[in-house]
Amino acid sequence: MNLITPVAILVLVIFFLSAAIRILNEYERGVIFRLGRVIKAKGPGLIILIPIIDKIVKVSLRLVAMDVDPQDVITRDNVSVKVNAVIYFRVIDPTKAIVEVENYTYAMSQLAQTTLRSVCGQAELDELLSEREKINSELQEILDTHTDPWGIKVATVELKHIDLPQEMQRAMARQAEAERERRAKVINAEGEYQAASKLAEASEIIEKHPTALQLRYLQTMNEMATESNSTTIFPIPIELFKLFLPQVDKEKA
Repeated sequence: MNLITPVAILVLVIFFLSAAIRILNEYERGVIFRLGRVIKAKGPGLIILIPIIDKIVKVSLRLVAMDVDPQDVITRDNVSVKVNAVIYFRVIDPTKAIVEVENYTYAMSQLAQTTLRSVCGQAELDELLSEREKINSELQEILDTHTDPWGIKVATVELKHIDLPQEMQRAMARQAEAERERRAKVINAEGEYQAASKLAEASEIIEKHPTALQLRYLQTMNEMATESNSTTIFPIPIELFKLFLPQVDKEKA
């Protein structure tokens, strides 16, 4: 009996220490329940509990990246698409995250899915494709407002992928091709307009200075001489015939 007593005491001490001592990491907090009532959140480091009376629930304060499953959405302009997103959030109040909601991870997932369908359903397809920053900000604001009573802070919401039907993809491809053709025609027309404007300015200068036409004529002859052409055309200025026009008029008279 004298040998059993120290062993029993040692076992009781080990059991007490294992039940009373908890060690939490830097990113963890422990919500303490004493006889069912919340005392406070402790940590990190060494935590001393009262065995049987105290109960601890660990909560991680690290940033969590949650992938939202693809959701079937009908946009405001009646286009059926599939949209998925990723949410970054963290627990800022461990006590609220445990007491106010049963499973904050599951609750965040369900809230994100319904909010994603609601917000994307109120936007048109062009807004979803071209104004993602606006949609992301709206999603982040709505989620952060609803999860604040849970002690959760939503840091960022990002739309990952928008899956369009094949018919819509082909229609958008045709639209993009037509837009490129329109831009090409506009650029070509602007080039023609600028060229015509420059020619009009050049004609006005030549009209004021007839000698410029002679210089242009000699320059053209020089360019033709440098090329290996089998046929050479010599343009004759009309001004050369003006000398003979008075004589022709006199003979007719």
